[in-house]
Amino acid sequence: GSHMTRETERFPAREFQRDLLDWFARERRDLPWRKDRDPYKVWVSEVMLQQTRYETVIPYFEQFIDRFPTLEALADADEDEVLKAWEGLGYYSRVRNLHAAVKEVKTRYGGKVPDDPDEFSRLKGVGPYTVGAVLSLAYGVPEPAVNGNVMRVLSRLFLVTDDIAKCSTRKRFEQIVREIMAYENPGAFNEALIELGALVCTPRRPSCLLCPVQAYCQAFAEGVAEELPVKM
Repeated sequence: GSHMTRETERFPAREFQRDLLDWFARERRDLPWRKDRDPYKVWVSEVMLQQTRYETVIPYFEQFIDRFPTLEALADADEDEVLKAWEGLGYYSRVRNLHAAVKEVKTRYGGKVPDDPDEFSRLKGVGPYTVGAVLSLAYGVPEPAVNGNVMRVLSRLFLVTDDIAKCSTRKRFEQIVREIMAYENPGAFNEALIELGALVCTPRRPSCLLCPVQAYCQAFAEGVAEELPVKM
């Protein structure tokens, strides 16, 4: 709602968005799943990236999309073929859930990934992060996409010392994102926060001196960036 959490009360959101998005436009990595904002492809990439490093994902993503170029193609494929295409990525429940979910999208939604967060989140294996990432990137739906990268960035920006392993902490971060998000471009905003966490605001030895939003960061001001986030 319009009620601001104490974190964002005096936060200069417009300036922050501008500095973050200008940086992202210059520095964003050219990754294969960024070439095409087809919701199916975005979804596949997000499922792969859940538990696997992006360097490993690149060839798998390209081969998988080659083999199953559309949601229907994946829905119609038999499980053995789908598992074979996933071989080596591990955590097979991810692809089993994805396969079940795309079948449901085919039958229930005529093959079109639903753009409604409630409908999309009811599909198998689709958690809050996947909802935010896929719907903001593919459809421009202003939903937060809070993963580990984003929690780290926000815990430092706003000096949040809550345990990030707790569900309530993720919800707090989702609320912060809703208050500082660039609503005219939520996909780029979410992706820029994630990219900042991947490239600059790293777990150890963050590159604070190169950070485009250093001026807004409370942890930098206090000299405690490396101590955050707190994970019990």
